[in-house]
Amino acid sequence: MGRGACAVPGAPEGLVAAEDVLLFVNAAVTSTGQREFHGGADEQRMSLEFLHAYMLGNYRELYAAALALGVNDHNAALIVRHLLRTAAEADPGQRRTEGALIARRLELLPPQRVYALFAELRAARVNNRRTRAVVRDWLAGRPDPAFDAVKYHAGMKGALRHAHLRPANEELGRFLFAPRGGARFGHPLLEARRRARYEQAALFELPFTVAEGFAARHGIPREVFLERIAPRLTRLERLRTQESARRSGAAAVPADLSRMPLTRLASYVLALPVPDRVARRAELTAALAAAARRTAGARAGSWGRVTAVLDDSYSATASGQKRRRPLAVALAAHFLLAALAGSYRALWTSGRTDALLARPQGPTPLGARLLDALESGPDLVLVVSDGFDNAPPGLAAEVLRVWRTRIDPAGRAGVVHLNPVYDADGFDVRRLSPAVPTAGIRDAEDLPALVELAAFATGRTGMARLRAHLDTRIAEFLAPGAPAGGPAAPTGAAAGGPDVPAARQDVPAGGTTGGTTGGAA
Repeated sequence: MGRGACAVPGAPEGLVAAEDVLLFVNAAVTSTGQREFHGGADEQRMSLEFLHAYMLGNYRELYAAALALGVNDHNAALIVRHLLRTAAEADPGQRRTEGALIARRLELLPPQRVYALFAELRAARVNNRRTRAVVRDWLAGRPDPAFDAVKYHAGMKGALRHAHLRPANEELGRFLFAPRGGARFGHPLLEARRRARYEQAALFELPFTVAEGFAARHGIPREVFLERIAPRLTRLERLRTQESARRSGAAAVPADLSRMPLTRLASYVLALPVPDRVARRAELTAALAAAARRTAGARAGSWGRVTAVLDDSYSATASGQKRRRPLAVALAAHFLLAALAGSYRALWTSGRTDALLARPQGPTPLGARLLDALESGPDLVLVVSDGFDNAPPGLAAEVLRVWRTRIDPAGRAGVVHLNPVYDADGFDVRRLSPAVPTAGIRDAEDLPALVELAAFATGRTGMARLRAHLDTRIAEFLAPGAPAGGPAAPTGAAAGGPDVPAARQDVPAGGTTGGTTGGAA
């Protein structure tokens, strides 16, 4: 597979490489290989596998560097798997960098996904020295091996066998490999897991997901189980089980919505029936606003006049696997922009004015909403949409072309398109127009960095500049105490409003290539 297969023909080599990298990051931010509204799961997986193979074959260093960016967990695991599978192809310098990136990214992944990754490596017979070292070091860094042995029993057992490792102690080894020996365990969690097979009370000392299986085996009513297990629920388990508890009559599973992540909270709100949202309007609105203020941080109120065009058309339904995910991103972006802007105006494609009652409905008249947005003279117009402009088709692109070439050639108003949906056929997120930058987005929490980094989306960013940015991101990612990965502003970026005018300087009137950028590029 040769270089430049994904980029614009005739472009300079540096720009080809930069565009290929940005295209890959876009895909790795948005796609999880699951079905979308406009595409099946098989298409998504095949398209994504092609991009991974292409990047690994042509830009191994940049492929590994994507682990330091805001790619989603699904693609981070794929990158690690491919790097370990082809470890012999890396030179010593690459191996050092890749080893550090893999170790850091595994620390940030949910443990169940890491154990699943180790199981895939075992099934694929990837058992080189480097893979065994990665498994060994990750297991050694786990804070509570006994908890992992109970909650991820099969995963931990398989990882130890695959890497030829001994358990942390004799008791843990007995629990994993000879659990039915009859002897008691000294560790209370291991002993609770042993007793839970025949003693109902013991299961309430176990992690929720483990206890759930024993509760079904013992025939414990759902409402009784939820009320008694409530003190052991994690924050996200409380959110997931809250409605289940309400339906079953268990009222003792309250969730502190004010501390929930913004996009996850938006998904929770959209899953509620409309009458429930109306009845809990004050609670839900306050929780979303609090999450948005936390995300905005020092940038709150610094973005000037902002108008958002938010897609709540029927395609925002997404699929059974990614239920209402695009709409959740739009709803979360709505509250976040309200916190970031000095003055804010929201235009939903459906014409709805009550964001809390948003639901997927009707066509996508993006062109008409863009006209409304630009007429008010904002500093920034931000579009959150899957890019399928169909009422009428193509009007949004024409509006943006005329706006850039005839009405606002100086670029006084910035326009940025954020797309939460991967287009498998195009190997990228779908763009509205070459005249405006488009970036893939997974969580609304990444929105401020994505808007600031819109300069990379013009298709004119050279490889040298991109490499410098990636080196900075890798250094920040590997620094002790660094926060979880995600799109981040370039070094020196101010905490104030978006640097959209700088991005617009690279956009030719009428536009030509109009490349796109991913979450962290």
